[in-house]
Amino acid sequence: MRAVRSGVVASAVRDKTIAVTVQYQVKHGKYGKFMLRETTLHAHDEANECRKGDRVEVAECRPYSKTKHWRLVKVLEKAPEQPGGAR
Repeated sequence: MRAVRSGVVASAVRDKTIAVTVQYQVKHGKYGKFMLRETTLHAHDEANECRKGDRVEVAECRPYSKTKHWRLVKVLEKAPEQPGGAR
């Protein structure tokens, strides 16, 4: 089984690469409070279909580059269009 995560596209500027921010909860060791943490994953987007703000699902895969070890599985929800057609 490969790891599958869902998150929000933080950056889609690079060619065939997206940066996805994934949020998760961890329990504090001493106080027991749940804290919200986030990490950024670099994923391969072959068709350049994602835009900033899209909600996506990514899966772990072979390394495409030094930092890119995830691939885009599907776009769960598209972000609203931004004025100016910015990518």
